[in-house]
This record gives sequence, C-alpha cells and structure tokens, in this order.
Amino acid sequence: MSPRRSRPSFEEQRARMVERQLRKRGIRDDRVLDAMAGVPRELFVPDEVRRGAYNDSALPIGHRQTISQPWVVAAICQALELDGDEKVLEIGTGSGYSTAILARLTERVVSLERIAELGEAARSKLEELGVDNAEVIVADGSQGHPEEAPYDAIAVHAASPEAPHSLLSQLAPEGRLVVPIATGSADLLTVFWRDDEGLHQETIGPCRFVPLIGAEGFKTDSD
Repeated sequence: MSPRRSRPSFEEQRARMVERQLRKRGIRDDRVLDAMAGVPRELFVPDEVRRGAYNDSALPIGHRQTISQPWVVAAICQALELDGDEKVLEIGTGSGYSTAILARLTERVVSLERIAELGEAARSKLEELGVDNAEVIVADGSQGHPEEAPYDAIAVHAASPEAPHSLLSQLAPEGRLVVPIATGSADLLTVFWRDDEGLHQETIGPCRFVPLIGAEGFKTDSD
C-alpha cells in the first residue's frame, strides 16, 4: 500500500496558483504575479472554506458576497497598468484580499465597502498584515470618493449596469477604470481609459460578479 500523500502547504498551493491559474492564462505583468505570490489568500476567507483558498473559483465571505477567483483579481490589476506611484480607488473591499494586492502595486489605495461588517473585518485584517498604505471606508462605492479625486486608477469588484458616471468623472487624465459591465448572459470585465483623443474602452473577457449596489448601480429590494 503506497503512503498517503500529504496535502500541499498553502505556500505551495499559492505558487501553483501563480503558475497554473495566472501565468498560463495570460497574466504577464511580473509585478502583479509577485503581488499575487506574496499575499496569503487563505487568511481572507472563512475557516469553513479555507481548504479551497487556492481553488480557481470565487468563494463566499458572508453577507451574500464573495472573494473573486485569483485570475479575475490578477486580470483587473494587470489591466490597470500600475507603475507603483499611483493613487488607486477600489470599489468593493469585500474581504480585503484585492486591497492587499493593490497595496503592493501602488502608493495609496482608497477602498470603499458598503457593508460595514465586511469593511471593519477587512480593515482589521489589513492592519494585522501590516498594510499601511490602504484606507477602508464604508460608503456607497457606486458614487466613488470625490474627496480625494482624481484617481490614477479605479478598480471595481462588482457588476455595474453601465460604466458609473461618477467614477469616470473621478478618473485622472491617462487614468484607467476596470469594471465588470452586466449584460443579459454574463458580466464583461471592461477597461476604460482616457487619453488626448478622449475616452476608450476594451473588453477583457466574461466573468461573474455580485451586483454593484448603490445610487449608480443596481437597487436593492428595499429601495
């Protein structure tokens, strides 16, 4: 009888994730790959799903919200084309995992979360991990955070019925906005950018996100 193989450590699973789920599926930005390799995803998910922390899928984090699959997080970060000195606005803090990734890629992250319990938990986790260049604010993310606009990049982790006008207005010249746009069959991860010729957009690919709830997103049953 052959000996039972031990389960790979989280570190081994993370390295495998970077190679198989990210690099082999088109994530080429070395800074993004390094950030994904350096943040322990298992610390951002509930205990009951921790064994699946490096599965190629979204996972529930409570309050009917999810942590996005690793490829989606990496694809958003790659599409933002961050150099390291930008100010980034993040919509949908969730568990704080993507916030921790962004914090490794840029100078400052302002992250908005509409669910207070998730925002508080994410803030505590980021502090525990020593992330000191990200601020979590409980607010309606669909309207952005004009107090610190403009932003060099904006990442949205919830599907919007259209490109939110407030977010586009808070984007700096040459800035990039990545947002899933809801359609009838799937959400389409889309990047918008400004240059001297105006506003442009490009579809990255299909994905699945929770809906963006707020004044410029979808309405809840109580609205």
